[in-house]
Amino acid sequence: MLPEMNVSDAIRYVGINDHDITLFEAQFDLERGMAYNSFVILDEKTAVTDGVDAACVEQWLANVAAVLGDRKPSYFIVHHMEPDHSAGIEAFMAAYPEATIVSSAAAFRMMKQFFGTDYADRQLAVKEGSVLELGAHRLTFVTAPMVHWPEVVMSFESTEGVLFSADAFGKFGANDIEDPEGWACEARRYYFGIVGKYGPQVQAVLKKAAALPVKTICPLHGPVLTDTIPEVLATYNTWSSYQPEDEGVTIVCACVYGHTLEAARLLQEDLTARGVKAKVHDIVHDDWAEAVEDAFRYDRLVLAASTYNMDVFPAMRTFIHHLTLRGYKNRKVAFIENGSWAPAAAKVMKSLFEGSDVTFAETGVTVKSALDAASTAAVKKLAEELV
Repeated sequence: MLPEMNVSDAIRYVGINDHDITLFEAQFDLERGMAYNSFVILDEKTAVTDGVDAACVEQWLANVAAVLGDRKPSYFIVHHMEPDHSAGIEAFMAAYPEATIVSSAAAFRMMKQFFGTDYADRQLAVKEGSVLELGAHRLTFVTAPMVHWPEVVMSFESTEGVLFSADAFGKFGANDIEDPEGWACEARRYYFGIVGKYGPQVQAVLKKAAALPVKTICPLHGPVLTDTIPEVLATYNTWSSYQPEDEGVTIVCACVYGHTLEAARLLQEDLTARGVKAKVHDIVHDDWAEAVEDAFRYDRLVLAASTYNMDVFPAMRTFIHHLTLRGYKNRKVAFIENGSWAPAAAKVMKSLFEGSDVTFAETGVTVKSALDAASTAAVKKLAEELV
């Protein structure tokens, strides 16, 4: 069932489902498009929250106008200045010259950088605890620096218990396309891809959210959340504390000619036969962000890569960078390397985790060109250790 995006008769959805976008932030694959969420709060003073990506501004303004009718908005609230939400600021402020723009002081500095103006004569800068009275509705602002930009604020509407959470609790995918995997899968890929580096900051915001009587969460991407809020908050707590979510083995392979991938699949088969959940990601051909998602989801990780120029195959070096950049820790990591004359991949991969709080497996696997009796036995020994 597709989500209902209107919160109530007074808090109406005016966002956009973008079905044309194929890459988010120019790097994350999108199979089901993307949603940019925006709301109108109808009251004595009317407020519009957030905008959309540049490609969708015209339709967004039409949505806003349709809900406003004869009303004029008193406020335009910008929770986050990233261009997929702020691209329409100029157009909105031109369409509604009587509106005051509401955001953090840091956001107004960015606004001037993006647009050449910070609307000094029409701005209201808010900070932690600032209150905006609309009439029956009342917004209290909550600062959320580095979730995932430094200027971010959230706001809590106390009459209906609505948290406008900026990018937190969002997910990939348009809201008018049903996601067969539910919320968690694409929310996980979104979190670890975009927010994962900032676990301590997310933890700080979760403590603030826990003190609020939240009935509804309105993120900037993805569905409005209601019945699942306790589970969502618990899941975010697991993610942001860098604890594994499930037991299992993620096997990530960067292979040139297929022999290293053969060893990775042999390990998967052996683990599966022993009752251990194991999944192989071929990051040369598949989505690297899916592999990052599973590496954080499960408690064990195996990296299988070819030696390349006395280093490690570039796709694997990049993948490990994606992990360490996001604070990867609290997992067990094992290595499978391949090298026809001077295998070096395992040593390099291990060095790339310097400073990371991970445990290395005692068993390593070295494939010399292709699997043989010795390397096959090593794969089975590694499976035994991972079990």
